[in-house]
Amino acid sequence: MTADPGAGTAAASGAAPGDAPNAPLPARPLGWLRRHRGPAVAAAVFAVALAITIFTQLAPQGDSVPLSVRNAGPEGGRAASEILGRHGVKVASADSFGAALAALQASPDSTLLLYDRNGFLDASQLERLAVEATRVVLVTPRLNTLRALDAGISQAGVVPQTSPTLEPGCWNNDAETAGTVSGESGFLYGDEGGGTVCYRPPGSEAGLLASTEDGTLTVLGSTALISNAGLGEHGHSALALRTLGGSGDLVWYLPGLGDVNGAGSPQTLSELAPGWVPFLGPWLVFVAVLAMVWRGRRFGPLVFEPLPVVVKAAETAEGRARLYHDSHAVDRARENLRAGTLVRLAKELRLGPDASADDVARAVARLVNRPEDSLRELINERPPNEARLVRWSQELDELENEVRTR
Repeated sequence: MTADPGAGTAAASGAAPGDAPNAPLPARPLGWLRRHRGPAVAAAVFAVALAITIFTQLAPQGDSVPLSVRNAGPEGGRAASEILGRHGVKVASADSFGAALAALQASPDSTLLLYDRNGFLDASQLERLAVEATRVVLVTPRLNTLRALDAGISQAGVVPQTSPTLEPGCWNNDAETAGTVSGESGFLYGDEGGGTVCYRPPGSEAGLLASTEDGTLTVLGSTALISNAGLGEHGHSALALRTLGGSGDLVWYLPGLGDVNGAGSPQTLSELAPGWVPFLGPWLVFVAVLAMVWRGRRFGPLVFEPLPVVVKAAETAEGRARLYHDSHAVDRARENLRAGTLVRLAKELRLGPDASADDVARAVARLVNRPEDSLRELINERPPNEARLVRWSQELDELENEVRTR
């Protein structure tokens, strides 16, 4: 019995007799990308820009306002707000007087943190806030703010540099628990109504913390007590937690320019702009850049052409002289006349391009038999006015003619 040679060949090759040979497929996607490289790159850039824009619009926005709960910088108040939130205090950030008033009215037992560093609120607004809040904490208040609340607390200067740290020195439980605090760049406040004053420098009756007798108003004389940068120093975090976390709700209010009481307050640019500007504005700029690139490539590079105009040297000199005359540039005209005279005299006397004014004056004096000092004074003269400038230029011209005739 003989074996079939064809069957052996098929078995050895590992393929059925009817199978077609495995040919490589053409790289169509790569070829398409090569042909459409420009649009593909533009589409990729467009997609990345769209993703970045959407991310920035949806991401929580921060700011740089001092003591703002959205400010994560050294002067911000985000750390104190988060610490209070972890301890069960509901912190409501108010960006306007109306929002602060609504937040206080929504909670019958709430504490108001007020940091009006620019004095935007007037007396009537401060009185309304004090009525709605159970307890008010003022941070470095101005004189007008204290007068409007009329609680017996007044300004008393600044903490001296000799007291970098301050001890409680009072019977306030919050201050005694917190311990020492930093007195750097702090303000002092005194109380005349029988309240409590803590953190007093040696020899002073005023302190960094002052509160009324009933405890409804507390004044903190330093932003470092609750700022992100100063919260970890000394007993700042404990003092901030106990002072601001006395009730379950805290309204964190930083007045702005829009809170100024009056119908004539100007609107900001963001308030005047339509609502679609923050989202579509960057896209309009991006589309404009794409249009410039697209049309710029179609127009091609700039072509420089020489103008078919020849300006005579005399006209150029006359025009420059007229400009000097109109601008009364006596010194500039004098420098040009002197430089031209020296160049022409040096060329006439074969002195070379490096000859100085003294060399030219010396050579001219020998040639025309005139005193060297008088020629040096003539060349280096500074005419005080236009009339003397004209006369001086005529004298230089006469000197050149005299040298050429020798």
